[in-house]
Amino acid sequence: MREASVTTDAVAVVRLPRLGRFVFRGRSEAVEAAGGAFGAALPRQACRAALAAGSRAALWLGPDEWLLLLPEGDAENCAAALNRRLAGLPNSLVDVSHRQVGLEISGRNAATVLNAGCPLDLDDAVFPAGMCTRTLLGKAEIVLWRSAEQCFRLEVSQSYAAYVLGLLREAMRGFAAPPDGEAINPAPSPQRA
Repeated sequence: MREASVTTDAVAVVRLPRLGRFVFRGRSEAVEAAGGAFGAALPRQACRAALAAGSRAALWLGPDEWLLLLPEGDAENCAAALNRRLAGLPNSLVDVSHRQVGLEISGRNAATVLNAGCPLDLDDAVFPAGMCTRTLLGKAEIVLWRSAEQCFRLEVSQSYAAYVLGLLREAMRGFAAPPDGEAINPAPSPQRA
């Protein structure tokens, strides 16, 4: 992905720093052990995220599946702690740190921009802060987490990151130009004969 951010006065899209990411799957006993090693109880309520100390977050993706996010520098030690606590318990712990890219979409029109390609109702009454889910943005599968009222975090595969940023840039075209006066321009359209 070439650009790190795109900003207008109504919405901003920023690429997040590299993170450690694990997909964890397990049953009740393993979930409790994983929460202890991760530093916070993994959420048991559908489509919810839990924050832990040290910029860690656990996102519920399914009845027995969570996405664990943490600072990149903590990933190796966290993986070792998880593996120690989960020894002998049926589980799956997969490091997906290099597979995904994180984006943050924020501002008063963040939900509107996302809805240009996402079929979910992102009204705060339906998709409040703390909620997360797997969904689509255009043709890309994403994990979407509303981390605050006007702020969404999006996890997308590296191979779709440029496509997703392009889709978001196109959706932002209807909003005011960035404060520095540079317009958000789409790719030039082909000339007709």
